Amino acid sequence: MDRVEKLLQYLQQMPLDNFLRHALALEYIKLEKDNEARILFESILKESPGYIGSYYHLGKLLERNNEKQLAIEWYEKGMAEAKIANDQHAYNELQAAYEDLVY
Repeated sequence: MDRVEKLLQYLQQMPLDNFLRHALALEYIKLEKDNEARILFESILKESPGYIGSYYHLGKLLERNNEKQLAIEWYEKGMAEAKIANDQHAYNELQAAYEDLVY
């Protein structure tokens, strides 16, 4: 059984588990299924805006798909959430990605 199938199986038991959904989105990216990954990341962040790791990956996915302005918006939201969570490491990663894109 491949990773996607295994993650989908786990998600049947725990459909709102952000760790599993995030992991599945990353697997979709590897398979170049960007739309599926995007749907998962956006769903995670809509329901759990404090799930900070997904902001970076969603932003990078949007950059790859030439959606620069939307990537910037997600990086900004992620930086705001990282500040709230006092997660300096995540903030720095998001800020670096943001600055690479903007400047």
